[in-house]
Amino acid sequence: MKNPLPTLRALHHRNFRLFISGQAFALVGYWMQSIAQSWLLYKMTDSATLLGLLGFASSLPILLLSPFAGIWSDRCNLHRVMFATQALEMTQAITLATLALTGNLQPWHIIALSMAMGVLISIEIPVRHAYLLELVGDKSDLPNAIAVTSLMANCGRLIGPALAGLVIGWLGESACFAINAVSYSAVIISFMFIRVTPTLRADEHKAMLQGMREGVAYVWHSRPIRSLLMMLTALGLLGTPYISLMPVLVREVFKGGADQMGFLVGSAGLGAVAGTLFLASRSSVRGLMRLLTYAALAAGIALALVAHVKLVWLAMPLLAITGFGILVTSVSVNMIVQAIVDDDKRGRVMSLYTVSFMGVAPFGALAAGALADGIGVAATLTISGLCCAVGALVLASRHAVIRSELGETYARLNIK
Repeated sequence: MKNPLPTLRALHHRNFRLFISGQAFALVGYWMQSIAQSWLLYKMTDSATLLGLLGFASSLPILLLSPFAGIWSDRCNLHRVMFATQALEMTQAITLATLALTGNLQPWHIIALSMAMGVLISIEIPVRHAYLLELVGDKSDLPNAIAVTSLMANCGRLIGPALAGLVIGWLGESACFAINAVSYSAVIISFMFIRVTPTLRADEHKAMLQGMREGVAYVWHSRPIRSLLMMLTALGLLGTPYISLMPVLVREVFKGGADQMGFLVGSAGLGAVAGTLFLASRSSVRGLMRLLTYAALAAGIALALVAHVKLVWLAMPLLAITGFGILVTSVSVNMIVQAIVDDDKRGRVMSLYTVSFMGVAPFGALAAGALADGIGVAATLTISGLCCAVGALVLASRHAVIRSELGETYARLNIK
């Protein structure tokens, strides 16, 4: 059965529909847990630095392990690895919920369990990028599958924080952890019904370090991929850590509580949802280079302004612009890279994509937390936003050469 909506055309693939249906529940639960644990940690410690440490602990494994996961994804059975990571993530969620519900949860538990989740995510993300092609079975639908997956992720980011704010006020943080643990049941069930044809793998493989060097060299010698990943690195290092500072922003600038934090994070999620709908409606990756530059510039300017408006209802549209810009930039890079990368290097290149965006985030979060304790959250977000805007302008200065090389690649691959 084919979906009549071109924006969601990847959903006519049965396996992809099953995958998305399970992920939709888990992503809402994940964001509920993320908001609840950062709010609870700040309530327990009153430390922005520890919030930065939380972001550092959850993201550091992505930097260290994603390159190896990329190599594995070019060699392993992707379906089995994805199923295993989902089962282990469910175990992590159950552990956190159990500690909270029994009254035994301590700050170090939150940080340690976040790091454990980071280890699992560092394996899951590169594998998932490669797994999407098996789910749709049609390379022409792969860009749309990427956009639809991002749409589901950001719907979770929109709904989860808002629900978390309400649930924290009504039942407490422990209830958010319990809901997340239960949500993984839908994921496990969906994987039981997915039937994919595994990608054929070579019988012999190069040594792991040699394979990694080959992937890095491939990226370095491709000017479009290299330039896009450098822009993404700046955004991941300077732009995304604002999420870890949301409890500080809400309490120090807006004098609010968990409900306001949920709606502010939800506003960023709403912007991201709008961005994914926009990208999913596009029929080609052509033209994305200029678009992502404008999006990164808008995100940086909005982030620089958000802590200075003083009113929540003015901060919400600015965070929506920030969410829209960061999403459009990161997913556009994903779509372009997936369209032009050689299939036998897809896992390794997408692991470097993951490192560029999410792997550098721990250092950004740690620096942002320490800086916020030193000069205040408003000044920290202003500096971060302005640096992102400068990065977009630097990329714009290289447009002509990059677009020319991309055009040649699109023509060679017959990408319309």
